[in-house]
Amino acid sequence: MLVLTRKTGEAIVIGSDIVLTVLSTASGRVKIGIHAPPQVAVDRNEVAAKRQAELSAGSFPRRSTL
Repeated sequence: MLVLTRKTGEAIVIGSDIVLTVLSTASGRVKIGIHAPPQVAVDRNEVAAKRQAELSAGSFPRRSTL
């Protein structure tokens, strides 16, 4: 695992088309903005795990368009 330190307003680039930007930090929490192409799924870990469990069970949940 690569561990990087960033300050508010600083970014991390993944590949050529994904950018993670630290928007704010407060009370032990970090708010991150993510710019990624529409075909790249971006989810919180618990949402991705739930979606994977539902797919394994044979149901097909609708994807949010946030």
